[in-house]
Amino acid sequence: MIVSFHELAEQELNDAATYYGQQANGLGDAFIAEVRRPAAEILEHPEAGPVVRGWVRRRLCRRFPYALLYTVQLDTVRILAVMNLKRRPTCWVGRS
Repeated sequence: MIVSFHELAEQELNDAATYYGQQANGLGDAFIAEVRRPAAEILEHPEAGPVVRGWVRRRLCRRFPYALLYTVQLDTVRILAVMNLKRRPTCWVGRS
């Protein structure tokens, strides 16, 4: 399987990493590493994440209040959002 990021999800990832990097030295890198963990888990067990709407599933990050929202299509996992759980919870609706 391969992972594909929606362009807005990639922007959310970069924006959050920049924000955390400004808060403390190395924290932005720690955020990126934490996002990689659930992404790797999704690749291992793509159907394990709970369905949140339609075909969209969710995997939580542990250290940061974020979740990856994704869909599974044949051999591709499409990350639709790197969602901050404390802000705009439906910002990803309509992405594909």
